[in-house]
Amino acid sequence: MADLAQIELLENRWDEAHAASLDEPGRLLYRSHLLGADKRITNYGGGNTSAKVIQKDPLTGKEVEVLWVKGSGGDVGTMKLDGFATLYMEKLQHLKAVYRGEKYEDEMVGYLPHCTFNLNPRAASIDTPLHAFISYKHVDHMHPDAVIAIAAMKNSKAVTQTVFGDEIGWLPWRRPGFQLGLDLERFVKEHPKAKGAVLGGHGLIAWGNSAKECYEVTLRAINKAVRWFAEETRGKPGFGGAQHQALAPADRRRIAGQLMVEIRARIGGAEKKVGHFDDQPAVLEFVNSHELSKLAAMGTSCPDHFLRTKIAPLVVPFDPVSKNLDTAVSGLDKAIADYRAEYAAYYERCKRPDSPKMRDPNAVVYLVPGIGMITFARDKATARIAGEFYVNAINVMRGAALVDSYVGLPEQEAFDIEYWLLEAAKLQRMPKPKSLAGRIALVTGGAGGIGRAIAAKLMSEGACVVLADIDEGSLKETEVEFAKSFGKDQVRSFAMDVTDENAVIAAFAHAAAEYGGLDILVSNAGISSASPIEDTDLAVWDRNMDILGKGYFLVSREAFRLMKKQKLGGAIVFIASKNGLAASVNASAYCAAKAAEIHLARCLALEGADHGIRVNVVNPDAVLRGSKIWTGEWRAQRASAYNMKPDELEEHYRKRSMLKLSVYPEDIAEATYFLASDLSAKSTGNIINVDAGNAQSFTR
Repeated sequence: MADLAQIELLENRWDEAHAASLDEPGRLLYRSHLLGADKRITNYGGGNTSAKVIQKDPLTGKEVEVLWVKGSGGDVGTMKLDGFATLYMEKLQHLKAVYRGEKYEDEMVGYLPHCTFNLNPRAASIDTPLHAFISYKHVDHMHPDAVIAIAAMKNSKAVTQTVFGDEIGWLPWRRPGFQLGLDLERFVKEHPKAKGAVLGGHGLIAWGNSAKECYEVTLRAINKAVRWFAEETRGKPGFGGAQHQALAPADRRRIAGQLMVEIRARIGGAEKKVGHFDDQPAVLEFVNSHELSKLAAMGTSCPDHFLRTKIAPLVVPFDPVSKNLDTAVSGLDKAIADYRAEYAAYYERCKRPDSPKMRDPNAVVYLVPGIGMITFARDKATARIAGEFYVNAINVMRGAALVDSYVGLPEQEAFDIEYWLLEAAKLQRMPKPKSLAGRIALVTGGAGGIGRAIAAKLMSEGACVVLADIDEGSLKETEVEFAKSFGKDQVRSFAMDVTDENAVIAAFAHAAAEYGGLDILVSNAGISSASPIEDTDLAVWDRNMDILGKGYFLVSREAFRLMKKQKLGGAIVFIASKNGLAASVNASAYCAAKAAEIHLARCLALEGADHGIRVNVVNPDAVLRGSKIWTGEWRAQRASAYNMKPDELEEHYRKRSMLKLSVYPEDIAEATYFLASDLSAKSTGNIINVDAGNAQSFTR
């Protein structure tokens, strides 16, 4: 998000003709999508919307008022109609009679399922009372930076009056829930002309009698705040001005990647983490500023922010003037240990008798002067979203500090939200992480048939994958396809010739900067050739040895360097061939190179064992479907060797196998996954033949 003083005003994108074609729930969804599509209004998963709709009761047939409100855990920008919880308004009003006071507020969430309309399985969120008890038909609760900056000021109430007049009121900080809903109900009754309210330390809530009116009130309030900030902050340097200058973009990325590997080495022991790097202008202004240390220590204000970022970040001890990375790395042990100790002390100071056990004490957000911001989480999407929320926090701190004084939430209030039993219950309901969650893989030959199948399998099990291939066109197509299937966060690509040392080094640096390191290498890039020895020229021999020998050496060497630096172990899988064990007529260059691969893997298994790096081999045979090596001369050459037509070759191989089965890329992927995952945690130096049975290639 841009500097608050430079933001363009929000555009009213309401299409009345389209809205008129929708029913009331449809207009609610339309409004939600308009609001959620603009991250200046609310970030991913933040905020909620509602509408009170008259519907026919499925039991009585009578018309009743039903609250449609975004359900727990949804995202207003991408949700569908089934993302809304639906509740009888009459039953929600009856909850007031059983409410025992603020001390017992959490128990009210347990009553919400009793108010469900039409057996809707979508769980209602803790914000439901905020929407239910406001007497207007439509309510928006959003988290725009410009309004949160006002909500997080020392003199928030006075500034709210200055900016909005009587149209938008103000309520002091209160944790979301039943009591805040009652507070809003009272506020609306006492201020009949108000169209919304700033919730201290939290955000904006707005209302209207129609979906369009509510949407326009939300936009108008945000734009008023933006205009006011633009005027008040014009010409003022944020965060006390610059203390450091940002390094050049290439240097920032290079150093960030190196730091990410070092940080991951220190925080990824108990649970593998994936990183994200952000050096947008708002981040650089903050990390290079005089007030970095002071404001970072104060923590965030909005609950939606620190639930994803922890209450405070860790400032990495890097000096952008000397650019001494070794000094920064040597200081990481103390910086991370100090952060953990302070987090543990924070937990001990604030814990309640029934608080959940202390969670991971490592920081989520790492701020690096001159470089930018690094975030780590159990998956890439969570790390990226945490970074997005901290950018929101940066914008809030900037605006609040320029105009007034920034105030974070009191420590106890922050703890009570972070360790809220209701949030803990939500975490327990989350699906169990997939087997490769938090793992980072690089697959060479990733745009070919076998490489694609392997990458798809690893991603389906939760891994982030960097696809490397010399074929740039196929590589981009594959990345786009996987981004649609698994999400953009889970896949990256890098055009690379495995025989080019500099390109290989750059590919692993790319993996470090994009994800934070490496856990799995699948060396799969390959070629094929066939000819009698007397017809095999030196160029063919050298090409086999370069790609299948040198290439496997180069990628393994870089993987070892990275994995040893991380000290988290790792898994390397070579995709070799049956021909590495079984001689084949008229294919001496190919067979010899594949044999070299297998023996290299054995040597690396010896070297890697003390570091927890496992090296194993998958030997395919006759994988024709989707494989690039079978699309050229290789198919014709092998068919000629067997005195048959090329289109007869696949059936020949099937009949030749002991099991009389064809071998497909997905079969190789399954074996690779086994060797890359913890299922084979006690296996190294092994070979798995996936050839449907070939006695010549038995390993013993």
